[in-house]
Amino acid sequence: MRKIKEVLRLKWGAGMSNRQIATSCGIGRPTVGEYLRRAQEAGVSWPLPVGLDDTRLERLLFPPPPDLPAQDRGIPDWLVIHQELKHKHVTLFLLWQEYREANPDGYQYSWFCEHYRAWQGKLDVVMRQDHRAGEKLFVDYAGQTVPVIDRVTGEVRGAQIFVAVLGASNYTFAEATWTQGLPDWIGSHVRAFRFLGGVPELVVPDNLRAGVSKAHRYEPDTNPTYQDMASHYGVAVLPARVRKPRDKAKVEGGVLVVERWILAALRHRQFFSLLELNDAIGKLLVKLNARPFRKVPGCRQEHFEQWDRPALQPLPAEPYVYAEWKKARVHIDYHVAVDGHYYSVPHALIKREVEVRMTVNTLECFYRGERVASHQRSNLKGRHTTVSAHMPESHRQAGEWSPERLLKWAAQTGPATEKLIRTVMASRKHPQQAYRSCLGILRLGKAYGEARLEAACRRALMLGSCRYKSIESILKHRLDEQPLEEQQELALPDTHDNIRGPAYYH
Repeated sequence: MRKIKEVLRLKWGAGMSNRQIATSCGIGRPTVGEYLRRAQEAGVSWPLPVGLDDTRLERLLFPPPPDLPAQDRGIPDWLVIHQELKHKHVTLFLLWQEYREANPDGYQYSWFCEHYRAWQGKLDVVMRQDHRAGEKLFVDYAGQTVPVIDRVTGEVRGAQIFVAVLGASNYTFAEATWTQGLPDWIGSHVRAFRFLGGVPELVVPDNLRAGVSKAHRYEPDTNPTYQDMASHYGVAVLPARVRKPRDKAKVEGGVLVVERWILAALRHRQFFSLLELNDAIGKLLVKLNARPFRKVPGCRQEHFEQWDRPALQPLPAEPYVYAEWKKARVHIDYHVAVDGHYYSVPHALIKREVEVRMTVNTLECFYRGERVASHQRSNLKGRHTTVSAHMPESHRQAGEWSPERLLKWAAQTGPATEKLIRTVMASRKHPQQAYRSCLGILRLGKAYGEARLEAACRRALMLGSCRYKSIESILKHRLDEQPLEEQQELALPDTHDNIRGPAYYH
């Protein structure tokens, strides 16, 4: 119940301020001002006339709207209202204000909203949701597959159907891929953006493994490759919540339409390649997007040209190149192992974890979001790709050496020393990794003499221990001066998986 009489008494009878009146009556200060304004406009003064009760006072200050026929008050065109709401930043309140400007005796905002919602509820489910132009692209796979026959073997393989639907216009894209795996998932997005000729603000996928690494109600983890693709196109990924079908009702309706109007039409045809199937889907897709709606005028193509196309962001200059991501720890030799090949990173990152981005031709390493290394992709297993700038200063100096130079230096000392140096280099996955050990062994000749070093290498070969510390211990304890026991030298096998042989160094 309005406290109009009490407000007038406190203001005109007691002379209180609007703020004090609001506190006393438990109402807002703007409400107090509104009561006083209406009372002045109605010519009411204090004290109130005798016989003016609360009901009559309220009716005097708040007269009912004129009882006009509906056609005179103006009935909004709800279809126009529905279409206008698809434009960015357009709200029901703004449209109601425009309606009242055109119809001063029109209905109030509450009536306007109630009747629009009632009209909207009569539309199809797919048409009933509110989506802004160019805002969302819903993506998913159809539950139905299409059989494709191999001409050579006769094997039948089920092709997956990718579907993408724009929220505002229902403009639909569909294509067939062999799998729902990450490469096909990313490729379908790239082709969908090319089909649209632009990029929406948001992509709304289901919580499938290819798009979302870890499903979560509030913060799902997007697959790194998927996120990389989204960054390239400047689009945000907003996965549908788990067990919330309304979040993806648009694409589920689109999938149903594709299954009814495309896949059902192809049910009697045989396909012998994915290209042939996609060609047939593309022709039916044109018909689907040009098919008139039943309950609203126009079709998907017309609505797309009118609303979505102008609002889409432009495509980047180059399409996204598929890349996979993995985490790798930097080895002690400042290399990371990817598919059996070793790629260098700055030596300061030894034992740190980096993110590796792999395309068909390139490999990039990132540390805390910053790219620290870039290499050409290699398929040679067990080999190294090393950038000299990534090496420590001592290793760069060692890089001036070569296996031939080390073997030539060792041969000047003696055959046992040469054989030991060759054995040390062959024992490592990459000869460069043995350079420091070889240099250390050869420099022992300066401290103990080349003759003693040759004798120590001969004993080390017999013992089968060719490490620097073993040879240093032999020299330090003068074991090289003792006669060798009557024992056969440990023979090295001519061929072994871990021994490259002399031909490797030429």
